[in-house]
Amino acid sequence: RYEKREDFAVVMQPFFRNTLLPLDSNGNPDLSFFAADCFHFSARGYAEMAMALWNNMLEPVGEKQTYNNFTHDRSKLKCPNTEKPFLSTMRNSGFRNSDLILEKTEPSVPYWAVIVAAVVGVLAGSL
Repeated sequence: RYEKREDFAVVMQPFFRNTLLPLDSNGNPDLSFFAADCFHFSARGYAEMAMALWNNMLEPVGEKQTYNNFTHDRSKLKCPNTEKPFLSTMRNSGFRNSDLILEKTEPSVPYWAVIVAAVVGVLAGSL
């Protein structure tokens, strides 16, 4: 949708795709990365995610890291440089003139099927 825009871009940041649970020195889950509910991140966990997201935004499309290693090491934070003083997009990563073809595809499920399924689900649930 935004491929031809020069003033806007949408880029997938896959830093969390292959991330594993952080472990402590004993091989147990490191709970210092999680809040008291053991589901949400703690300040330390959010700091790690923020660094991974920032690094992903600076990595060229096609070369983005798909995991976070939870090292809590500030030296792994990447910075823009004179060669690439910008956030990476499809265009500035070298995909502007590539053979990348984004074809419009029809949805695999017709819109009316979703409506019918919702109505049937409500009726079945009310019975």
